[in-house]
Amino acid sequence: MEYRELLHRCFRCGWCKLPSDFSDINCPAYLMHRFESFASGGRLWLIDAWLNGAVQTSERFLRILYSCATCKNCVETCGVPGIKEYLVDMVIAAREEAVNRGVIPPAVKDYFQNIYNWGNPYKRARAERADWAAGMDVPLYTDQPFLLYIGDEGSFDEAGARMSRSVAKLFSRLGISYGILGEREVSDGNEVRTMGERGLFDYLAEESLGVFSELGITDIITVSPHSYNSFRNYFPREGSPINARHYTQALAGEIGKGLPMKKIGRTVTYHDPCYLGRWNGEYYAPRTVLAAIPGMDFREMDRNGASSLCCGGGGGNFYSDAIGSGPDSAARARVREAAATGADTLAVSCPVCYKMLDDAVKDEGLEGKLEVRDVSELVNEALE
Repeated sequence: MEYRELLHRCFRCGWCKLPSDFSDINCPAYLMHRFESFASGGRLWLIDAWLNGAVQTSERFLRILYSCATCKNCVETCGVPGIKEYLVDMVIAAREEAVNRGVIPPAVKDYFQNIYNWGNPYKRARAERADWAAGMDVPLYTDQPFLLYIGDEGSFDEAGARMSRSVAKLFSRLGISYGILGEREVSDGNEVRTMGERGLFDYLAEESLGVFSELGITDIITVSPHSYNSFRNYFPREGSPINARHYTQALAGEIGKGLPMKKIGRTVTYHDPCYLGRWNGEYYAPRTVLAAIPGMDFREMDRNGASSLCCGGGGGNFYSDAIGSGPDSAARARVREAAATGADTLAVSCPVCYKMLDDAVKDEGLEGKLEVRDVSELVNEALE
């Protein structure tokens, strides 16, 4: 297993569970279960014991292995140089080992099979990939400057499709020339990769790169940070020449050009998605866009930026639910934190976060008090 020699170097100090100011629990799996085995340090020791044969494969072990949301809070807070940057990579490598041994959980197996058979986890036909744009004048990619990559959640999830429509509408308003791939779009493979199916990821990447090469696509703007991460960090290893940006990064360069926006009168807080923030270091662009909206009262949550609490949907948990749900889930803790700021709007920039936090608002009984909205939706509201 890759990184095998690093596993024993964690001495379980516990910093991995906390934000940078040590004020709370910031690991979604540990927050939910409160067992050391569900934190980064305990999980790595279990993986080491599993590889040594001291721990056998079991439903419990696999739940712990796949409960990591790959949020990289542990990478931010670990105090051990030489291993901290690889903490999540070690978990992903262990998942690859589980895939190679054929011992993955049923929900993970179903996810992989759906991706392989259908091209997406929703078991929807490729011909339906552009259904989110029904009734809109959204062009297919020909030779426009940018490909707008929608992704699985943006294509098929209700909240994600709402976000895709909003981003496309806003780009058209701003005169950003783009096209979509429609039924030719291939899953970005980010969750396939982080859940450990390297072979399937390579297959998806090769298929995507074939389409990009055929159409001469080099510049991609993504709706999802997960797609952005895959294209930015995983695809270059497959020889891709593409330049990827998240849609908020594209908007940040356009938003200051004197757009006539009205005041929206909302009190807004913002949730940093892990695959935009901790994975790729982008905290500025979404806030730049929000700051340009007049009449908005912006309030940061105590845990923000590199110390943000993950929504709990990363690392495939959006599909596998390995962490589980309940009052101690990261998503519900996060919306309580958002509500405590006095905000009436929780801004997001990720379709996974959108769905996770929107559901959490309902579970917490905060409907009518706190509304989840994508950053692009707030800009569109100010442009109406």
